[in-house]
Amino acid sequence: MKKIEAVVRKTHFEDVKEALFEADINWFSYSEVHAIGQARQDRIYRGVMYSTDIIPRIEIKIICRDQFVKPAVDAILKAAHTGEVGDGRIFVSPVDETWSIRTGESGDSVLADKK
Repeated sequence: MKKIEAVVRKTHFEDVKEALFEADINWFSYSEVHAIGQARQDRIYRGVMYSTDIIPRIEIKIICRDQFVKPAVDAILKAAHTGEVGDGRIFVSPVDETWSIRTGESGDSVLADKK
């Protein structure tokens, strides 16, 4: 099992969400986060000066079986890409153990869709 963490632009979240569903990633969590990137400068938007050093982003967390890692990463890369600085990052790390709180079951079988 792997944990995929992706930080993407808020404006691309809906595209990423749809791409993940199309890649058969049916469960993930997300939250609003603030990131500090390499581009640190002041910009003017509609007459208001703002700083680009703190950037609102969406962080997506996915726990999946190994065979779903590449499709999930590819979906995020395609949907979130603009080619500009600040597109985001994807991190993949191993998950050693997992449990179902409801059943107490452990292992990657808890990732199966059981009703």
